[in-house]
Amino acid sequence: MDPKRQKLEPSTMKICTHLGLFHADEALAVYMLKLLPKFQGSSLVRLRKPEDWDASDIVVDVGGKYDKGTKWFDHHQREFNETFSLKYNTKLSSAGLIYKHFGKDIIQETLKLEKPSTIDLLYQKVYKEFIEAVDANDNGINNYPGDVEKKFNDKNLALPAIVSQLNPRWNTNPTDADYDAAFEKASDLMGTCFLNLLKGYGESWLPARDIVEAAFDSRYDVHPSGEIIVLEQFCPWKEHLYAIEKEKSAQGAIKFVLFADSSTKWRISTVSVTSTSFEFRFGLPEPWRGVRDEELSKLTGVDGCIFVHAAGFIGGCETKEGVLQLAKLALEHKK
Repeated sequence: MDPKRQKLEPSTMKICTHLGLFHADEALAVYMLKLLPKFQGSSLVRLRKPEDWDASDIVVDVGGKYDKGTKWFDHHQREFNETFSLKYNTKLSSAGLIYKHFGKDIIQETLKLEKPSTIDLLYQKVYKEFIEAVDANDNGINNYPGDVEKKFNDKNLALPAIVSQLNPRWNTNPTDADYDAAFEKASDLMGTCFLNLLKGYGESWLPARDIVEAAFDSRYDVHPSGEIIVLEQFCPWKEHLYAIEKEKSAQGAIKFVLFADSSTKWRISTVSVTSTSFEFRFGLPEPWRGVRDEELSKLTGVDGCIFVHAAGFIGGCETKEGVLQLAKLALEHKK
């Protein structure tokens, strides 16, 4: 458990979920609630009696009710068909319900963000990349057609399976206290994975997007065609570039991305047609491919050349000015 959470004064708030066997969705839902100031330090009860539910401040994954974000967050009732948004068909689990209603507050509180558009970007990203899978698993949705034969069995590597295995063994005569103790471990496991993901997006993925977006917005300062961008600091850029081009109605605009590598040399990279394609939009000229060092400098007229890959998708030079010259020459070569 996060040490900061352990130091909090006890809260009068009471979170309730069901007793007995537990699953990944309510384990995560409870953890997410405790990230909010309102519920930090709150008590957790795992009970099945209606009077206990009524006496609690929030009821998760039990009770047969969903009241659109006030107190009741169950998804087992026959008429339940709630999804995260109109973009999704996956029905929500208790984790999805809590995230749908409190996710933006959790993101703001955890990452100390203020800009609504940034919070919403992460809110959508985390649901798509993590929470939806929890929802789908709990609702019995298979990610693959049933007739696909698996090459190996990986079910025990999945988080929901690991959580399930934390339940006490049926033949050890477990008590409610045994289940409660195991649930705490499960909730911390799910919560740690959630927090690592959220902080990774907030502290690494998001700054990378800012770098790529700044480069994209200043592309006409680099070259009149707007087809070259320069990353002033290296970062993972491919996912962001496709997304930014789409958002700004400029799909396919960028032909070359220039950036410094780990050795402070500079690289010129082509851009694939799609994020999963090996086909690039605009390759480096064929005569350069497979040529290195001084021979490449003589061929291109650019000092400090290091290489151009034989496949023509990436090259290197000693300086930023060098790769920029290569990019400009490559664009001219195809005219």
